[in-house]
Amino acid sequence: MASHILQVSSSMSLHQQLRTLSKTLSLSSHPHRLRSLSSNCNMSTETESSSPLTHSITLQAQLAEPVQIVAAPGISDSQFRTAINSSLFKQWLKNLQTETGILANNAMSLKRVLLQGVDMFGERVGFLKFKADIVDKETGKKVPGIVFARGPAVAILILLESEGKTYAVLTEQVRVPVGRLTLELPAGMLDDDKGDFVGTAVREVEEETGIHLNLEDMIDLTAFLEPSTGCRVFPSPGGCDEEISLFLYRGHVDKEIITQLQGKETGLRDHGELIKVRVVLYKNLWCMTADSKVLMAIALYEMAMREGLLLQSKT
Repeated sequence: MASHILQVSSSMSLHQQLRTLSKTLSLSSHPHRLRSLSSNCNMSTETESSSPLTHSITLQAQLAEPVQIVAAPGISDSQFRTAINSSLFKQWLKNLQTETGILANNAMSLKRVLLQGVDMFGERVGFLKFKADIVDKETGKKVPGIVFARGPAVAILILLESEGKTYAVLTEQVRVPVGRLTLELPAGMLDDDKGDFVGTAVREVEEETGIHLNLEDMIDLTAFLEPSTGCRVFPSPGGCDEEISLFLYRGHVDKEIITQLQGKETGLRDHGELIKVRVVLYKNLWCMTADSKVLMAIALYEMAMREGLLLQSKT
């Protein structure tokens, strides 16, 4: 048994000294009590310091049912506040309450949102990952609610006429999520909250292909959709909120321009955009890529032409 040193003051009475000695010997004889006390103190501190960040909001669509926003472990206070104040999150909440939104007819209720991830693009929120607990009131069951939020984007179908043939301009890009090089329409996310879809489309084309387009020459293909759709397309609504505006540009160029574009290296290289321009015959476009933006743009373009909503390109 380890020896223990007891210090008592000479000013203590004999009774006080005996009580102090008794307490010390009692704790020394049961060292596990000391460890237990220390462990309990640490556990209490950890519990308090790891309490999840929470925020309560009230939606107009369910005024009597506040929604709890909770941060998952690893989300900092700064990330949490930035996320819930971001245009991405606010737009998602707004979508829930639109005329065609999930909460519009009072059949469902949003109970809780667990914020799981925040990716920043400089000073702004680029991506959000969260899980929403939305309950069907009739069955009491939750509906699938895992959300990858990235917000609105644009894509442009560029058709160039040259020597009696129509060509489409694509970009070849490194896409890590699918592990492949893909052929895609020039496209990009909106960089701000102003909703400048046409301006963003023109900028993306110039960045990704080097082609400068005029705003007045852009045709919004998604504007032909019924207003109830929001006039945007959703490439993956089962897990992502991304909504895309598809534009069309048609022009005439010399064959030399087609040759110059083929294989041209573009993109913001400093941002890791390793892009090459690929030019293909439009008649072959539908079977040359699995890019959903391409296939949706072809469908809208062809249907709009068939319905007489677009004039034939002038030769």
